[in-house]
Amino acid sequence: MRQGLRLVNGPGSSMEAAAASGSLEAALAADLDGSFERLVYEYQDRLFTFAQRLAASREDAEEVAQDAFVRAYRALKTYPRERIRALSLKAWLYRITLNVARNRARGKRPQMLSLDERVAGGDGHAPWEPEDDAAKRPDARFEKESCRADIATLVAELPDRYRAALILRYMEGLRLEEVAAVLKQPLGTTKSNVHRAVNLLREAISESRRAGRGRP
Repeated sequence: MRQGLRLVNGPGSSMEAAAASGSLEAALAADLDGSFERLVYEYQDRLFTFAQRLAASREDAEEVAQDAFVRAYRALKTYPRERIRALSLKAWLYRITLNVARNRARGKRPQMLSLDERVAGGDGHAPWEPEDDAAKRPDARFEKESCRADIATLVAELPDRYRAALILRYMEGLRLEEVAAVLKQPLGTTKSNVHRAVNLLREAISESRRAGRGRP
């Protein structure tokens, strides 16, 4: 995990024993304090990465992820065992992280994202990596990084309901059903928002490219 969030270093014998005992939800229901370390170990990196894509800086992302774990622990302390066993844990943790990030960003302009992979292609899955060695030249690298920054800006400017759906689906790789659970909305609404987000981003990219070609 990143600095300030490395609560667990790796699966030692106690961690392996906990993993062998069954689902994480069941383990948390049976022994919250004894199993919460396992939850942090399993989710700390992915929640930090998600927070980075929502927050303005690495430091903000660390604070968002830390706060999310604190809130998760406090909530679990109040839940009856039956409710903990019934949790869809991944969606629940992503929803807490999203809410923390939104609360921190309230009253601010949309945050920059760290996009290191997809969404620019025609099908939403085209890789960023160039196909020839010419891209390794400093000027090509600069152009590539500039393109990523431009697209990150365009994603950050999407309306929140579309931006969150796009990040969860294509950056975090969640299934549509999981995205719907995180956003607490019907599956049909999620599908529509993801589709709309992709179209809006494509339009924004095309508009940006046209504007770039028109510059002196």
